[in-house]
Amino acid sequence: MATATAGRQLSNQQLVEVLNLIKGADSVELKLTIPESDHRATATALELDPIDAQIRQVYFFDTPNLTLNKNGLVVRARRVQGKGDDSVIKLRPVVPHEQPAGLRKSPNFVVEVDAMPGGYVCSGSLKYALPTPDVRATVAGNRPIRKLFSKEQRKFFADKAPEGIALDDLAILGPIVVFKLRFAPKGFGRKLVAELWNYPDNTRILELSTKATPSEAMQVAAEARAFLSERGVSLSGKQQTKTKTCLEFFSAQLKAAGNGN
Repeated sequence: MATATAGRQLSNQQLVEVLNLIKGADSVELKLTIPESDHRATATALELDPIDAQIRQVYFFDTPNLTLNKNGLVVRARRVQGKGDDSVIKLRPVVPHEQPAGLRKSPNFVVEVDAMPGGYVCSGSLKYALPTPDVRATVAGNRPIRKLFSKEQRKFFADKAPEGIALDDLAILGPIVVFKLRFAPKGFGRKLVAELWNYPDNTRILELSTKATPSEAMQVAAEARAFLSERGVSLSGKQQTKTKTCLEFFSAQLKAAGNGN
């Protein structure tokens, strides 16, 4: 099974596990969370220009007690500057070869391994590019939540969600404003992505990432680690999960407001 660990090193068993997951995945995303105290130094070292960043507004949907997240489901919709709205329903952890053949054949379904220092998780994501920009109207209460998701996604949700929970019953958790910057740093032969997630309590998460095919994942990981180390980027900071941090923040807000049922 896919897993995640808080430790700095993977055990031999976990290493075998993640390699098997990578073989069956469609892609691998290598991630690194930068400590907040190092944000400015990292931006300087990598010559990040915030003017080039794309603005995103991210909403999650769950119960106030995060029942979906506790059952491995993430339901999300986004507004993306210059691109339009999209949505995703994600299940994690998953084992690639255990996914239904029909689902794996869908062009909208992706199995991806997220790997970070000391941890990894394999997820299956069913994505949808909305034909019209409806996220804003939906979170304002003018459209039902289910309309943000395709028929394929709604069936996937019905199959995986705990009994008795419908999309239209979910609470809105968000928004989070995200600045996403794709860049090609000098001395590194591929593109990196920097995402800065800005939380309402003024805390921030900066994540660096790059994607790789399963066959090249280990080589890319080694090259990225060497490049970032040479630039003085911290590789030993506590790794934070953007989604988990967001869900927990807004869940606490709902409970404080008396909406914790």
